[in-house]
Amino acid sequence: MSATPVRLLSYNIRKARGADFRRAPARILEVINQSGADIVLLQEADLRLGDRPTALPRDMIAAETDLHVAPLAGMPESLGWHGNALLLRRELYVSRSRRLHLPGLEPRGAILSEVATPSGLLTVIGVHLALLRPWRRRQIAAILGQLSEAQTRRSVIAGDFNEWSLQRGLEGLEATHRVYRPGKTFPARRPVASLDRVALGRDLSLVAGGVVSSSLARTGSDHLPVWADIATKLRQPNTGDAPL
Repeated sequence: MSATPVRLLSYNIRKARGADFRRAPARILEVINQSGADIVLLQEADLRLGDRPTALPRDMIAAETDLHVAPLAGMPESLGWHGNALLLRRELYVSRSRRLHLPGLEPRGAILSEVATPSGLLTVIGVHLALLRPWRRRQIAAILGQLSEAQTRRSVIAGDFNEWSLQRGLEGLEATHRVYRPGKTFPARRPVASLDRVALGRDLSLVAGGVVSSSLARTGSDHLPVWADIATKLRQPNTGDAPL
């Protein structure tokens, strides 16, 4: 049995710069609003230079959505950490959160938040993994190495995995999670690769999911967003922590 699902959206917004080369944060927020997501993981949410200001102004998020920003910013002007940010439906809250340092030739990081939802407590991890597979594997190992067994079982890891292969590259993650590829997401105008994925721990179940492929999404960024309706499995008493 499963509890009421929550909807998660993962979206690499390319700093709100669309296929028309315009930086249009309102367009990104409209794509997010149309998705009906309760939990939104963003990649490339901040600009790269200086104080890394956010590409999605906080006052615009507050005015135009029913979402609030999780407290994960690495710099005062930023929305997130290494471009990873978390938005939540206003009735949801974060019990604790932290920024994860990841190994790599280029600066990379991940964000982790314990989110209280009607489905139970979720460990939500947002990632934008490296371009090279050996570093992606090290980064996955680094993330999993910082989770307790209970966190691992109820964790959802989502984002831009940068993995082009459908068979290789995520073996370390597949040992503990079910990796879901909603569909082709890159490049947004004519997608050929499933770079954006969602991985669910053993205590979570996928109710439904897919790719947002509206005309607005195809213009808003170079990635299409992916969504997943996720429920926490209701565990039977006295089962301990045996694998399901």
